[in-house]
Amino acid sequence: MKSIRKIGVFTSGGDAPGMNAAIRAVVRTAVYEGLQVTGIYRGYQGMIEADFVEMNRRSVSSIIQKGGTILKSARCPEFRTKEGRQQAYDNILRQGIDALVAIGGDGTFTGADLFSTEFDVPVMCIPGTIDNDLYGSDYTLGYDTANNTVIEAIDKIRDTASSHSRVFFVEVMGRDSGCIALNAGVGGGAESILLPEIDSGIEGLIEELSLARERQKSSMIVIVAEGDKNGGAYNVAKAVKEKFEYFDVKVSILGHLQRGGAPSSFDRVLATRMGYKAVKELLKGNNRSTVGLRGTEIITTPLEEALSNKEFKLDEELLEIANIMNK
Repeated sequence: MKSIRKIGVFTSGGDAPGMNAAIRAVVRTAVYEGLQVTGIYRGYQGMIEADFVEMNRRSVSSIIQKGGTILKSARCPEFRTKEGRQQAYDNILRQGIDALVAIGGDGTFTGADLFSTEFDVPVMCIPGTIDNDLYGSDYTLGYDTANNTVIEAIDKIRDTASSHSRVFFVEVMGRDSGCIALNAGVGGGAESILLPEIDSGIEGLIEELSLARERQKSSMIVIVAEGDKNGGAYNVAKAVKEKFEYFDVKVSILGHLQRGGAPSSFDRVLATRMGYKAVKELLKGNNRSTVGLRGTEIITTPLEEALSNKEFKLDEELLEIANIMNK
């Protein structure tokens, strides 16, 4: 592999707390190693439009605590075309970029793998998504922060639910992954958790609420992942209200609140370790891989392997724990 003198770094897809900390780590590690760094605004869209900025240590001062991404993010249908990718390659070539560090989710990884294969550009990927649904890492950037945000919201909702004897249905992000719903549900002491991976049906929920009612629980919290098979929190709440007319039912959609805010200490440290590792691995000649946390160690996984393992399974033990705690 050709020697690397300049690294391009970008964020793509949905933003996640910790992305800025990862950018900071990439820039400062690269500068420490004597490399130049170019920031690419708006991900693949910025690559196609040559929206670049030269970065140094000062460029990333005081960003470790910030949510979102200073390099912005965007969806880019044009990058899915051969012509779009060719334009992107011509632009990074003119910019003198020898290698890329991509921070994002599954779509970002797919684009990076294709681009690297077509044009032989070294690339390392950092998993940044609150859904925690990427193979190759026990935790993705933003997941811990999003969980804390949801649990804080649940705690506040429970205060008002208890005061008014209400049943709250709290919808959290997770179109295909129930990681946030499961973990926040257990951490927040929810009475029931509905997940996209498990088609539990309304009947199971009604049975759980009936048991809770028999135990004289006057207020309850039900966590609903947005990808739940029953159609989301509003549909679930409507079905429950039809069965239990005496329930005072309320719905709270947390939405994009879960993506924002300062990253947790865990996410800041994880992002820093991942950014450092991405640069170090590129300099070792590693290519087309993603960095990740396995146990306590930062490891790398070939992109082909990471992308081929699409089925992300929930923690079976935590599922059992949730069931026991809800009884």
